[in-house]
Amino acid sequence: MDAARTADAHSTEGASAPWGIRLDDVTVRYPNGTVGLRGVNLDIPAGEMVAVVGLSGSGKSTLIRTINGLVPITSGSLTVGERRVDGASGRELRRLRGDIGMVFQNFNLAGRASVLQNVLVGRLAHTPLWRTMVGAYRAEDRELAYEALDRVGILEKMYGRASALSGGQQQRVAIARALTQRPKIVLADEPVASLDPPTAHGVMSDLRRINTDLGMTVLVNLHLLDLAREFGSRMIGMRAGEVVYDGPAATATDADFEHIYGRSLTTDDRLDG
Repeated sequence: MDAARTADAHSTEGASAPWGIRLDDVTVRYPNGTVGLRGVNLDIPAGEMVAVVGLSGSGKSTLIRTINGLVPITSGSLTVGERRVDGASGRELRRLRGDIGMVFQNFNLAGRASVLQNVLVGRLAHTPLWRTMVGAYRAEDRELAYEALDRVGILEKMYGRASALSGGQQQRVAIARALTQRPKIVLADEPVASLDPPTAHGVMSDLRRINTDLGMTVLVNLHLLDLAREFGSRMIGMRAGEVVYDGPAATATDADFEHIYGRSLTTDDRLDG
């Protein structure tokens, strides 16, 4: 594998056609009666970079987990790509998740395993069980892992233990793992919440390059208004399970954010405090 191959070569190898997302009057009610989403209507075209903003409990995480089929909808309809998610069987949902890359706040890495082993986990849904049990990944799977690590700038760390990396490096491993799936959509749930400002900018820049270079649909849950403005082409604001803002991210005003948050802004709402 040639680690010095260009970004253009990366964008033509391993890329897959992105998916759009459509929610029609979607409501999610949890068993305890809590409403996670309330009559949400959204049409997200393939290849869009969307920042979803709102306070804790606003419905941001429910939205992402519903798109991924982890949280069932109570009413309405949800289409991801050409697949109806509501009413899908367990097998269909597992297939869906194999095409959706997830990036979490807490990285979800195996600390004792190598960076490369963690990234190859992204191929589990596309690899026979016996190969994963003995670690006999195909050459093309390893190539995808190398390319993903190169794209996020940590290829040289691939044989090191994941636990030895900084928080920002671990999040980049998580992004590389998602890319190794060859996903149609990347969903990131508060991916920079635990990172310092420079590292947060670096991780968000990685996600934006994935969107621009590969044309991939990317949804990122955020709380910080400056990151939403800088990195989202579109911003969706959520409060109490409802969409209260849907428009361009770059031109969203402080007044828009105060409407989304339902309160005055504080220093905690900005990356630099």
